[in-house]
Amino acid sequence: MSDQKQRVFSGIQPSGNLTIGNYLGALKNWVAVQQENENFFCIVDLHAITVPQDPKVLAEKIREVAAIYLAVGLDPRHCTIFRQSAVPGHTELAWLLNCVARFGELSRMTQFKDKTVRGGSDSASAGLFTYPVLMAADILLYNADLVPVGDDQRQHLELSRTIARRFNHTYGETFVVPKPMILSAGARVMGLDDPTVKMSKSAGSPGHYIAILDEPDVIRKKVRRAKTDSGSEVTATADKPAITNLLDIYSATTGRTIPELEDEYEGRGYGDLKRDLGDAVAEALAPIRTRALELLSDPAELDSLLAAGSEKAREASAPVLRDARSRMGLG
Repeated sequence: MSDQKQRVFSGIQPSGNLTIGNYLGALKNWVAVQQENENFFCIVDLHAITVPQDPKVLAEKIREVAAIYLAVGLDPRHCTIFRQSAVPGHTELAWLLNCVARFGELSRMTQFKDKTVRGGSDSASAGLFTYPVLMAADILLYNADLVPVGDDQRQHLELSRTIARRFNHTYGETFVVPKPMILSAGARVMGLDDPTVKMSKSAGSPGHYIAILDEPDVIRKKVRRAKTDSGSEVTATADKPAITNLLDIYSATTGRTIPELEDEYEGRGYGDLKRDLGDAVAEALAPIRTRALELLSDPAELDSLLAAGSEKAREASAPVLRDARSRMGLG
């Protein structure tokens, strides 16, 4: 067993525009470790429909995410890239696990509370409430050993671990209890217009995020308009959340340390930092954008790649689902 690669599962929703936060916090790191593990990288389209989506736009975004996965350097020889909804086992296992999860556990999920703060829980879909169980099914269906997660998903992963242990205790050893994958390099990118909230690809204001497919001049303009703090010293400190965020993005994009950047901009203003950061981000994302647009120009090829990945995912997950069904008396 020690010679076998560990299984890794992760995915991104095809809603909104994938941002530099998705790239620096997830995709870049997936690429870095893809040859070390057996990877299943999913486009989690079923999660996207927990809130209303325009069907035509959603179909386009699914292809767009697939193109970006490939453009950043994910290689189908080292990872299985597929659509969640093309593998029926995700929804079937989610129902089985819904019968194992507890209502009280789901009601304590902070993301559900955060997402329903405006409209209230009465107006939210049941899918939004049970979203964490589908996430557990996504992971457990592949007996994933490791799951790369950010801080905002740790609670959901812990629920997945709880459900796996409860199922194993009740019905016998069935699922691997997944562990969080701690990446040596990861960035928590905050909003350009509000450095107190994580950058969101679904934000209403384009000035909130840098999209991976933004044109270089658009990126430079967004960085120029990014919120700054009072004063003029370029330092990463608790009382300078906006400048700290820009330095974090700069560091994650270029590989240079925060202290190195602080030394470089000592005695210089925010304008210099923004100009150089805009150039650095535009340069880093330009080849990804070019490659993604090339891939999107041939949608049939993208669909074929996703179909092949989905077939591999179905084959890999079928024994796990069969075992879970059998242990529950549904064999």
